[in-house]
Amino acid sequence: MEKLALSLYILGNRESNSNATERFQRSGETVSRIFIDILHIFGRMRINTIKPTEGQFEEVPNHIRHDTRYWPHFKDCIGAINGTHIKACISPSYQIPYTGRKGEPTQNIMPACDFNMCFIFAFPGWERTAHDSRIFLQALRKQELKFPHPPLG
Repeated sequence: MEKLALSLYILGNRESNSNATERFQRSGETVSRIFIDILHIFGRMRINTIKPTEGQFEEVPNHIRHDTRYWPHFKDCIGAINGTHIKACISPSYQIPYTGRKGEPTQNIMPACDFNMCFIFAFPGWERTAHDSRIFLQALRKQELKFPHPPLG
């Protein structure tokens, strides 16, 4: 419980390692190790938790099918993909490739949503300089990421 609380404290409040060491009365090494362990658990959860539901792609949603702005242009689409940048806390020695146009370190994340605006895929952790197409192609190539594909036909 303490490991989860510590990690949520850091993530939810954008706190530094040193603030977490003071708050939880643990060494900097312990806080760092706990945080990395929990991040790996979150990463593994994303593959099993953020995914399409069974039969989700068999039928086009009614709000797409019955709106002339979208139909027939989106008749074979299963959702939308867009890269976004999220602020990241990275040690100064690794910050250069992650530094964004505003001078702050960010990581490039590629989420995919269905037409109900629910996440069906997320691929975080890329440096700022990574192009969206490079991230997308890597998501397609790595079978263990389980990128959602529409049904054949």
